[in-house]
Amino acid sequence: MFKLIRGADVYTPEHIGINDILIAGDKILKIAPHIDFTYEGMEIIDAAGKKAVPGLMDQHVHITGGGGESSMKSRVTELCLGDIIRSGVTTIVGLLGTDSFTRSVENLVAKAKGLNEEGITTYCLTGAYEYPSPTLTGRVDKDIAYINEVIGCKLAISDHRSSHVTRQELLRLATQVRLGSLIGGKPGVLHMHTGKGKGGLQDVMAVVEESNVPIKHFRPTHVANCFDDAIAFAKMGGNIDFTSGVETSEVAKTLAKALELAPLDKITLSSDSNGSMPIWNEKNELIGMGVGKMDTLYGSIKALITEQGVDMTTALKLVTENVAKGLEIYPRKGALLEGSDADVLLLDNKLDIDSLFAQGKVMMLDKEIKAKSYFGL
Repeated sequence: MFKLIRGADVYTPEHIGINDILIAGDKILKIAPHIDFTYEGMEIIDAAGKKAVPGLMDQHVHITGGGGESSMKSRVTELCLGDIIRSGVTTIVGLLGTDSFTRSVENLVAKAKGLNEEGITTYCLTGAYEYPSPTLTGRVDKDIAYINEVIGCKLAISDHRSSHVTRQELLRLATQVRLGSLIGGKPGVLHMHTGKGKGGLQDVMAVVEESNVPIKHFRPTHVANCFDDAIAFAKMGGNIDFTSGVETSEVAKTLAKALELAPLDKITLSSDSNGSMPIWNEKNELIGMGVGKMDTLYGSIKALITEQGVDMTTALKLVTENVAKGLEIYPRKGALLEGSDADVLLLDNKLDIDSLFAQGKVMMLDKEIKAKSYFGL
C-alpha cells in the first residue's frame, strides 16, 4: 500500500529541490525533505541523483490505431501498454482519425476501458474526421453525457480529408459538445485536427468572436500547420496543441518560438501516437507515410530543454500542468502535490526516462518494465 521515493530532485512541475515522496495507494500522501515513516512491507525506492516529475499526459493518441490513407494495408496497429510505459506517460486521450470505417467509437471506448484496467488513466473522444460525427449513442452530446470515458469530440478542419464544415455546422457541433459537458460534468473538448488548408483557424476564430460558446471548448491540434493563426488564437484565450512528430529537434524549435509569442499556459504538446503521418505533394497526392510514436513526446520536451535552453519547469508544463488544466483535472493530474494521483516519472542524470509510477503502481523501475498487458505486450 505504501511506497517511499527517497531523495529525488522534485519538479511539481515547479522546482522544489531534494525531497521524499510518500505514496499511499494511488495518491501522493506527503512530500517533504525527509519523511520519517515506516510500514511493514513498504517499498522504498532510492531516487538519489534522479529527478521526479509528474507523469506525462498525451491528449492525442490513436489507441486503436490510425492510418488507412494508403489502402487497408496501411492501417496502423493499436497502442500497446509497453509503449506507453517506455514513453513516461500516465494519462492519455484516445481518438479516431481518417478511418472511422474499419475503426469505431465502440472500439475506442472498449480500448480506453482496457487501458484504464491496466493502470493508465485513459479518456477518449467521440467523433472522427468527418461531420456529422460518428457516435456510440447516436448523438455527440449523449456520448459525452453518458459514457464515462468520453470527454469531447474529434473533428478535422482545414484539410482535404475533412468534411469542410461551415461556420454554422462548427458552431452547432461546439454547442452539442458544450451541452454534453454541462450535463455530464466533463471539460467538453472539441478537438480539431488542423491540416495545412488555406483556411487555417479563421473559421474557428470567427465562430468564437460571433457566438456565445466559450473559447475553452475549441481545441485545435497540429497547430504548427497554421502557426500564425495559432498564436493569435492563444492570445484570444484559446488552447493550442502542437504535435511532437518525428523530428524532435525541429519540434523543439517551433515550441521555443511559440513560447516567446503566446501565453505559456495556453500551449500544450501531444504525440499523435499510432496515427499515420502521410506525406502529400502539392497536388495532395500521397508520396510517403510515417507513423506517430509516443516516445517523441518526451523526446521533444528533452530537446526543448537541452537544445533550446528552455527551463525544465516551463518545458514540463506543456505535457503536464497545462494539459491537466485544459482537461479540468488539475491538480489531481499533471502535478506532484500532496493529494495528487501518484503519477510519478523519474529521470536519470542524463534526463532519460528511468522509472514510472501510475496511480501508485510501479510500471517501470530502473529502466525495466514491471507491468505487462493482458497479452504481455
